Amino acid sequence: MITGVSHEFKTGRFWRHFGVHAFSAVGVFAALLGLLGLFFPKSVSELVWMWLAIVVVVSGVYGAVRSWPQPIEQEYDSPNIRIRIVKGGLFEQPSHLVIGMCDTFDTAVPHIIDRASVQGQFLSEIFDDDVAEFDRQIDEALAGTGSSVIQIAKEGKTAKYPLGTVAVLRSGARRYFCLAYTQMNELNEARATVDGIWLSLERLWSAVGAHSNGGTIAMPVIGGGQARISQLLPAQDSIRLVVMSFIFASRKEKVCSGLDICVPSAAYEKLDRLELQSFLRSLRPS
Repeated sequence: MITGVSHEFKTGRFWRHFGVHAFSAVGVFAALLGLLGLFFPKSVSELVWMWLAIVVVVSGVYGAVRSWPQPIEQEYDSPNIRIRIVKGGLFEQPSHLVIGMCDTFDTAVPHIIDRASVQGQFLSEIFDDDVAEFDRQIDEALAGTGSSVIQIAKEGKTAKYPLGTVAVLRSGARRYFCLAYTQMNELNEARATVDGIWLSLERLWSAVGAHSNGGTIAMPVIGGGQARISQLLPAQDSIRLVVMSFIFASRKEKVCSGLDICVPSAAYEKLDRLELQSFLRSLRPS
């Protein structure tokens, strides 16, 4: 937390916010003291240093409070949704989850899928490392979507599905949306593009709208790790891309009641949280 706050102090946005709010408080004090001096001139002139100290302290405190990093979230009336940027692990969330996968839906850990990836954690957390059961549910969910499947010569799974294919897994009332947003090549290297991610998100929201029953959905920051696109789409930009896609989709038709984007603690502390909050606020209908 201390690291995150110190990071905010180094950003120009924090000091701009601080300056605007602090000087607005100074303006209010100036108006009030002007009125006070008009009717009780001695109370101002004889106590000028006291009033000066009060104005500086109160204005500084007001500016700091208004500019202090807050939880990053925003509620919208049209559409009626809520978006949050959540510090912590994806699997700590009780909502429906989005799991990023490649277009071949490979599941073999660790020689194809990294055990530390979100998919690797999903296999461990939800399936207790039962790859056979995971494969069974993936195959069942993908049944009937094979008209556009092509084959690729590589180790592991060889059927490539269209980018943005979503395998919806069920566990009671909960849904897991396994989204193919990276493309696997013959060397089992998964890669993503910004255009591919945008297309995949459009198809994800359609699946969420059809299967989530309006509940909140949680997803990780996408584009890093094995997607090999973090240099083009760092966490801050990835969050903005996902949020805009979700907002646009929600304005067309109901997707779900809320979106939580989960950011690991270390990455969360590096975010420009004031900028992200301003970004979320700017998306409210004018």
